[in-house]
Amino acid sequence: MEFFRIKKDIPFMSYGKITTSISLVTFLFAVFFLSTKGLNFGVDFTGGTVIEVHYAQPADLAKVREQLAEVGLPDALVQNFGSSHDVLIQVPLKQNLAGAKLSEQVMDGLRKQDAGVEKRRVEFVGPQVGKDLVENGALALLLVSLGIVGYLWLRFEWKFGLSAIIANLHDVVIILGFFAFFQWEFSLSVLAAVLAVLGYSVNESVVVFDRIRENFRSMRKAEVAEIIDNAITRTMSRTIITHGCTQMMVGAMLFLGGETLHYFAMALTIGILFSIYSSVLVASPLLMLLGVSREDFIKPEKTEAEEVLP
Repeated sequence: MEFFRIKKDIPFMSYGKITTSISLVTFLFAVFFLSTKGLNFGVDFTGGTVIEVHYAQPADLAKVREQLAEVGLPDALVQNFGSSHDVLIQVPLKQNLAGAKLSEQVMDGLRKQDAGVEKRRVEFVGPQVGKDLVENGALALLLVSLGIVGYLWLRFEWKFGLSAIIANLHDVVIILGFFAFFQWEFSLSVLAAVLAVLGYSVNESVVVFDRIRENFRSMRKAEVAEIIDNAITRTMSRTIITHGCTQMMVGAMLFLGGETLHYFAMALTIGILFSIYSSVLVASPLLMLLGVSREDFIKPEKTEAEEVLP
C-alpha cells in the first residue's frame, strides 16, 4: 500500500555525514546529561510507599498535594489512577516513616480536606527490591540488544547487525537523555516503553535492510549509495503510514491517558520520532561506512580459468 508515492529517489546518502554528525552530537549531549544529572528514578526503583485512595467526587490534586505538604510530605507524587475519583500517592523512601504509620499520617492529612476519602491499598517497595529492578532492567536492555544483533546477523550480515544495534542504542540513550535533562520520573512503565522502542526501531531497520538486500540483487549496475537511496525512498510510504498510525495511538495516551500513562507515552513518542531518523539517517550511512557491497550477498562468478584450477 502506497499513499505517498515518490517517483524520484531522494539522495539520503549524500547527507550521510551531516546526519550522522547530528546524531553523534545529540548522543553525546544525552550521555552528558545522564552522567551529570542522572535519572530521576521513581518509587519502583528507589523504594517507598504507594497509597491508593478513592474520593466520592473528582479529586482536586492540587489540594491533595497541599494537604500532604502540611503533614510533612512535600516530595510525595500525586496523580490520578484510572479515574478522576482515584488518586495514587507515592512517597519516596527517604521519609522517616513507612508502611502503616505513613499511610495513617497520609490519611489523617487527607481527611482534614475530605472526611469521606477511602484508603484502597497500601504497598511498600523496599530499597533492595528497587536495586534488583535497576539491575534486572539493565540486564533486560543488554539481552534485548544482543538478541537484535544476533537476529540481524543471521538474517542479513554482520555489518547490518552492527549498524542496527548502534542506531537502536542511539534511540535508547537519547530517550534516557531527555528524561535526565528534564528530570522526568523514570518508572517501570517507562522502562517498558524503552524496551518497546528497541523492538519498534529494529522492525523499521529490518524493512529498510530487506529492501537494500533485494536492490543489491536487482540493481546490478547501480552504486551502493543509489541502492540505499532507492530502498529508503521505496519504503517511505510504509514508514509514514506505520509511524503516523502508531503515533496517533500514543498521542491519545499522551494527552488523554492522564498522569499514569504520561511518561510512558512520552518515552514512546520520543522513541518513534528518533527511530524514523535512526533507521533512515543513521543505520544506512553506517552501512556505507562499514563497506557494505554487493559481494556480501552475491558471490562473484568464477571465470573458466578459475574453474579449471584445482
